[in-house]
Amino acid sequence: MRRPLTVIGFLGSTLDAAKFGPSRWHKWRPSVGICMHEDLRVDRFVLLHGERHGRLADQVVEDIGAVSPETTVERRSLGFSNPWDFEEVYGKLLDFARVFPFEPEREDYLIHITTGTHVIQICLFLLTEARFLPGRLLQTQPSRGEGINPAGEWSAIDLDLSRYDSIATRFAAAAAEGSSFLKSGIDTRNAAFNRMVDEIERVALRSRAPLLLMGPTGAGKSHLARRVYELKRLKHQVAGPFVEVNCATLRGEGAMSALFGHRKGAFTGAVSDRPGLLRAADTGMLFLDEIGELGLDEQAMILRAIEDKRFLPVGSDKEVASDFQLIAGTNRDLSAAVAQGAFRDDLYARLNLWTFTLPGLSARREDIEPNLDYELDRHAQREGQRVTFNKEARARYLAFATGPDAPWSGNFRDLAASVTRMATLAPGARIDQDTVDQEIARLRRLWGGGAPADDGLAILLGDEAVAALDPFDRVQLAEVVRVCRACRTLSEAGRALFSASRTRRASSNDADRLRKYLQRFGLEWAAVAGG
Repeated sequence: MRRPLTVIGFLGSTLDAAKFGPSRWHKWRPSVGICMHEDLRVDRFVLLHGERHGRLADQVVEDIGAVSPETTVERRSLGFSNPWDFEEVYGKLLDFARVFPFEPEREDYLIHITTGTHVIQICLFLLTEARFLPGRLLQTQPSRGEGINPAGEWSAIDLDLSRYDSIATRFAAAAAEGSSFLKSGIDTRNAAFNRMVDEIERVALRSRAPLLLMGPTGAGKSHLARRVYELKRLKHQVAGPFVEVNCATLRGEGAMSALFGHRKGAFTGAVSDRPGLLRAADTGMLFLDEIGELGLDEQAMILRAIEDKRFLPVGSDKEVASDFQLIAGTNRDLSAAVAQGAFRDDLYARLNLWTFTLPGLSARREDIEPNLDYELDRHAQREGQRVTFNKEARARYLAFATGPDAPWSGNFRDLAASVTRMATLAPGARIDQDTVDQEIARLRRLWGGGAPADDGLAILLGDEAVAALDPFDRVQLAEVVRVCRACRTLSEAGRALFSASRTRRASSNDADRLRKYLQRFGLEWAAVAGG
C-alpha cells in the first residue's frame, strides 16, 4: 500500500516566477513541475517562502491546484531578513524542523533543494543529513533535449553519511548537543566518561546495531538507555515506545511468556492472548537490563528475534514480527559467563559489537559535584521547592563525598538517595552543616559500619583531618574515643585505658596522660565524652 508523500520545499523567487497568462505553462517552474509527474504523486506540498513573496506564492499555489487537484498545499512564511545569512537561515529552518509534526512511520518525505538561495539549499541539505528533516533529498531540473516540458525531471537521493566525512566539522555543535542530551545536561568532568558518551552518541545515531552497556548496579545503565532512545526519537529514528525489562525478575515458564507472548490456552492460566514485551517494542527500543540473568532457551529466542525480527509466541505455530532496536545491560562479566556455559557465545558475539562499560561513581569523583546539583534540580522538579546548601555545608559534604572514605557502593542511587534525604530534612529549605553531618553518619552506617567507616572521628576532627591519619593512629584513636564515651569522667577513662601499665608505676596521673593524648589531635574531653 502506497504511503502518503509530503514534499517540503522553498519557493524560488526566480525559477518559480512567470508572467501570468498562458505563456507561463511553457516555462519550467520547479515547484509547480514537481506536481506534474505521473510517477510522483504528491499528497501534500509544504511551501516555504519569505514574507515579500506572498503574491508569487499565491500564483504557485493556484497553479499546483490546477495541475494536481489531489495535492494539498500548506504555506509557511519564515521571513528571513537576509536569505544569504547562513546563521539566520539555518536557525530558522532548524526551528521549523523541530516543531513540524513529522510522522515518518506513517508517511514519506522529500526535501526539495533546487529552489531558494544557495544558502537555503545548503541548510536544507545539512538538516536532512542530520535527520532533523527525516526524508530524502529531491532534485529537479529542466528536461534535456528539444521542446519545452514544464514538468522537468526529478530524482530522489538517499544520503550516504559515510561520503561526507570532509564536512563533519559542520556537525560539531550538533554532536556536542547530542552528548549533552545523553548526559541530561550534566557538565561532567571525567575525561574518559565524556569520550565514551561522545562515542555512544555517534554510534546511536549512525547504527541500528545492538548496544551493550556494562557496569555495576546503579552506574546509570537504565538512565543512559532511556536517553539514547529519547535522542533517537528526537531525530525521528524510532517511532515506537521504550520498553524496559529487568531480566532478573523473569523466572521459569513466565519468562518466555513475558518476553515473547503466548496464545490463549498455551498453558494453565493462559486465559487470553498476550502480545509480549518484544512485540510491545515494535518500531521502538527494547532495553533488556541484566540480560546475563536470562536462561539459555530465552537467549536463543532473543538471538533470533534480533537477527530475523521474528519469533514464536508460546503455544503458537505462527511466527510474529517485531522490528525493535536493542540495548542490553548487565553487571556481570559476560565473557566469563560464556566460558562457564551460562551465556550463549553466539548471542554474546551479536551483542559485543558496541560494548561500553560505565564506571561506578567512586571512579568518577570529579563528577560528584555536577551530579549533586543535578539531583537538587530533580528534587525541585518533583517537590516544587528549591533546596540549597549553605557554603560550609556544601564544602563539608563534597569533602566527604569525594574523599577515600566514601565507597559509593550503590553508585548514583546512593547519591540520589543521599540528596533526597538532606533536601527533605533541611530546615527552611537550606541544608546546613548539622544536616550534612547526620547524612555522613548515615552513609557510613549504610556502607558497612566497620571501625574505619563508622568510628565517629570525622564528626570530631573533620574529613580532611581523618584522611590525613595513618591507619594505625586512626584505629588507636577510635578505640580511645569509644572508651571515653563509655566512662563518666576523664579519670575513669584514664584508669580504663592504662590499667595494665599503671600497676608498674609508683605513681600515675592517668587523667593527665589521656588529656595530653587527646590534645595531640586537637580534642578536648568534653567534646569526646559528649559524643
